[in-house]
Amino acid sequence: MAAPSLILLIDRSLFARKVKDQRPLEQREPGWKLFGKVPLREGSTKEPKKTQKEYETRSGRSGNPPSPKQSVRKNLDFEPLSTTALILEDRPANLPAKPAEEAQKHRQQYEEMVAQAKKRELKEAQKRKKQLEDRCKLEESIGNAALTWNQEILPNWETMCTSRRVRDLWWQGIPPSVRGKVWSLAVGNELNITHELYNICLARAREKWKAMPALASEGDSEDAGLSLADREASLELIKLDISRTFPNLCIFQQGGPYHDTLHSILGAYTCYRPDVGYVQGMSFIAAVLILNLDTADAFIAFANLLNKPCQMAFYRVDHSLMLTYFAAFEVFFEENLPKLFAHFKSNNLTPDIYLIDWIFTLYSKSLPLDLACRVWDVFCRDGDEFLFRTALGILKLYEDILTKMDFIHNAQFLTKLPEDIAAEELFSAIATIQMHSKNKKWAQVLQTLQKEQERGSPVLKR
Repeated sequence: MAAPSLILLIDRSLFARKVKDQRPLEQREPGWKLFGKVPLREGSTKEPKKTQKEYETRSGRSGNPPSPKQSVRKNLDFEPLSTTALILEDRPANLPAKPAEEAQKHRQQYEEMVAQAKKRELKEAQKRKKQLEDRCKLEESIGNAALTWNQEILPNWETMCTSRRVRDLWWQGIPPSVRGKVWSLAVGNELNITHELYNICLARAREKWKAMPALASEGDSEDAGLSLADREASLELIKLDISRTFPNLCIFQQGGPYHDTLHSILGAYTCYRPDVGYVQGMSFIAAVLILNLDTADAFIAFANLLNKPCQMAFYRVDHSLMLTYFAAFEVFFEENLPKLFAHFKSNNLTPDIYLIDWIFTLYSKSLPLDLACRVWDVFCRDGDEFLFRTALGILKLYEDILTKMDFIHNAQFLTKLPEDIAAEELFSAIATIQMHSKNKKWAQVLQTLQKEQERGSPVLKR
């Protein structure tokens, strides 16, 4: 007989909930929602204790008593809306009241939490305000500097470019709006390249591209470029490298606004200097120039930059001359950073491991782009010497870290520099580097080593 009773009990429990409440509105109990109780309807006069008692009586009709956890949940007169409620609100009427000490303790904890939150918020607001002020000051200084360059320096370039005032402004960084003009003037045009010559070289490159069969894969392209005697065959290699040029910017990749421009400049240069051809790394130099100059002017600056002795030695892979540059670098390395120099020597970490990539791309691949442009500012003024001075500045900046690393970690660190290098910190480190060794300047040391190289000095042999 137990089964019919159980069925009857289940039926009673199930269908009892479906019966529409016919009581007047003012006599119904307050509703419930997910987070807290719905306020009492207007006209309700029921007391909370009476409501709670009736609710407990109805709950007791169920055949299975609720679990202890559910009972506690259902017996609450409220649902806490936040952690604040747990601290400040009094306990429900059916629970013992908080002791005065505990209530005071909770209130103090809450006040401390609020104070800490306000302190953090104030600190963040002050930080944002300072960043905004610094940005405004920087923009104002750049604007003032741009006016000075445009109105005073550029119109009187020949007489002012070597003055102390201009050199100081130069060191602080050239404003982006005039950077291209200053680079063009500083680099010069010793090759006497004209816009017409650029168009002729570009037309020749396009003819070559049309005549060149499409290669199936990257591996085929590299093999073909290496096997053909004519250096103009490296035109095909350009397509592979363009997509690798500043990939985070997405402006030089296929479909980007500067993809065709970069392709044109590199192709034109390959036809202009077939004896050099295209060498990996050139795309970064051309890309930086494109960002600051018109296409034809970028090509003129590009060709003249690569015609400098240091760049030509590296891009033509003149091993003996490259060794001379490395040897000159080590002279000043030992002079400025003897401790780190000795550490590198003991670990057989030679300059070619990290310098080649820095020199090939003029730091445009190794440093953040805005910082690389500041390096270019002074490089265009001081020439090859500043490239090696910058290298020593980087080593100086991270000297403490590098002296604690072994060969592998040093090589990894220097071939992939941190992305958060601060411009002012780096240039402060560069400023401490002295390019004098035994009363000899960079050019004198380099010239002496070149003579030793010609005599076959064993010091310069690797």
